Amino acid sequence: MHVTAIVPAAGGGTRVAGLVPKQYLPLAGIPLLARTLLALQASRRVDSLILVVPPGHEERCRAEILAPFGLTTDEVVPGGEDRQASVYAGLLRTSPSTDLILVHDGARPFITPPVIQAVVDAAAEAGAAVVAMPVTDTIKLARPDGWVAETPERGRLWAAQTPQVFHAGLLREAHIRAQAEGFRSTDDSALVERLGHPVRLVPGLAENLKITTTADLALADQILRARDRGTESAG
Repeated sequence: MHVTAIVPAAGGGTRVAGLVPKQYLPLAGIPLLARTLLALQASRRVDSLILVVPPGHEERCRAEILAPFGLTTDEVVPGGEDRQASVYAGLLRTSPSTDLILVHDGARPFITPPVIQAVVDAAAEAGAAVVAMPVTDTIKLARPDGWVAETPERGRLWAAQTPQVFHAGLLREAHIRAQAEGFRSTDDSALVERLGHPVRLVPGLAENLKITTTADLALADQILRARDRGTESAG
């Protein structure tokens, strides 16, 4: 099955380092977004890739993210006003012949080929699959006034990550309907769930964090150092 990856990386992302969008921030000498794309490139299950960037950053991404690291994409396209709009912009550029569409956050550089393989296989069978982690903290549902409304059973709660993979036609239908009905979400699987289609959960990795804050960037550096130590020990 042909798998097209859409990588939304169109946010401003300035919470990490002021005026510099986090996509360009170095993580052990390599820009964050480049590390994410290299991780996807390492998987043999991704056949084509569409990168969605901030409007006006197309050439900058080619010059600073793609070219220096030998990365290639099928297209670099400008994103929209929010994540959902950016993913849809990527969807519009996918080939009608693609079978599965994999959506992966540009700020998650630690995804691995085995997890990609697992979620692609699950989506090929079920139509929709999401990488996620069981929640370890007790979660409280809040009322608008700040009081606890409910404490859901922790054993049933999972924290969604990416990649999220879908049959191409299913994801297109989900986005088109959400757009027509004015529904907005930061999660593609939520759009698919609105169609009544079940979504399979695939166990992910704790280190598959989304880098959003300075603390996340420091943790990412620690993960890389630990990986380097593990590689040296294996050698």
